Amino acid sequence: MNIPLIPVILAGGKGERFWPLSRKHRPKQFLSLDGSGKSLLQATAERLLPLAGGWENLWVVTSSQLATGVEEQLEQLPQQNVLAEPEGRDTAPAVAWSTLEIAKRYGEDVVIGFFPADPWIDDQLRFQETLRAATQLASSEDAIATLGVKPSYPATGYGYIEQGEQVGTYCELPAYRVNRFTEKPDQQTAEKFLATGRFSWNSGMFIFRAGVVLKELRTHAPEIIIPLEEKGAAAYPQLPKTSIDYALMEKTQLAYVLPVDFGWDDLGDWNAIERLLKGDAANVELATHVGLDTQGAILYATDEQDVIVTIGLEDVVIVRDRNVTLIVKKDRTQEIKQVLKILQNNPKYTDLL
Repeated sequence: MNIPLIPVILAGGKGERFWPLSRKHRPKQFLSLDGSGKSLLQATAERLLPLAGGWENLWVVTSSQLATGVEEQLEQLPQQNVLAEPEGRDTAPAVAWSTLEIAKRYGEDVVIGFFPADPWIDDQLRFQETLRAATQLASSEDAIATLGVKPSYPATGYGYIEQGEQVGTYCELPAYRVNRFTEKPDQQTAEKFLATGRFSWNSGMFIFRAGVVLKELRTHAPEIIIPLEEKGAAAYPQLPKTSIDYALMEKTQLAYVLPVDFGWDDLGDWNAIERLLKGDAANVELATHVGLDTQGAILYATDEQDVIVTIGLEDVVIVRDRNVTLIVKKDRTQEIKQVLKILQNNPKYTDLL
């Protein structure tokens, strides 16, 4: 079968830092955050379709609670291409199970790519050119290719990849061995990384031949792959909860990185909206807003009839969705998760989750 790439969208996340817009049955990937009317999942599927050659070769792995929502969002996706995990166990089991199922249909020589459902990508053509290069690398070598985004500032919220020796050029893009993966560094370390010119942000995108990764998983993560080979999805309750970075990428000798620059943001919390849409305006307004002496605010309302009125505010996020209004300083949006824990522990608030 001459299929260049089978893209798999990882769509099981919750996106809690976009609460109250993101809720249990309407997670971040189902939201439109840029005013386009298109959800993040729909935008991701759209940019991957040209590489898949059609809907029949695009797959999504998600949670059983979200599978129906995925099918509603992607109406043309064949139902058998939606893999519904019985429970969330992070990305390692999701990648392992998906790879097994795809290998059954297409064979172990097929090249698979894994992509988070919810990043923003600016230059679609450059993104697709990069994936063709990664596919060429994965087709010709025993390689697990990852896309490393060239950093534009010393971010402390992203993981980093250090490139080692160059191993070749694919579709005019250089590829390097991975020296190491580093979790979110502190500010000083991030600045040192940027100064070397050898580090890129970990985009969470991976491209490889199915057989290569199945073999590597048997070596480095037998506790995940063997139960899945024996029982399929029924093995989930016994699987460890762990990321593919930790279970495989930090251990394998087959990791390669292509440093890329196509305009990328992982949309981690409400502040990402400002990075995308701010321009020269005083505020980012995805709501009907009447403001007096207000600047640096991010405002979002799901109902056009709702009016947000502000006086004398600076550097805040205000989100209005149904029965909840969130008001938070921009530098404290990471603490939204802590508020959700409080709500989870009080039966009075379960309908807000």
